Amino acid sequence: MIMPLNKVHSVKTIDRVAAELGETVDRIFELAGDMETEDGVIWVYGPGDDSVIAFTPFGIENLRELIEIDRHSAR
Repeated sequence: MIMPLNKVHSVKTIDRVAAELGETVDRIFELAGDMETEDGVIWVYGPGDDSVIAFTPFGIENLRELIEIDRHSAR
């Protein structure tokens, strides 16, 4: 039986994505609130209760679109 390969090879944390997009972490977190795993967002869990939200390359593209939609609707 051939197992499918996971196509996600990397993710970026919310802090890094916010910095790259020139946005605040709070704004990215707010925009990501309605995103699902299929949209490219995942939670990464560490020791204890540590966790961080992270985005696949597809998720970052979705965030860019959400930022543009949000900016357009604010006008």
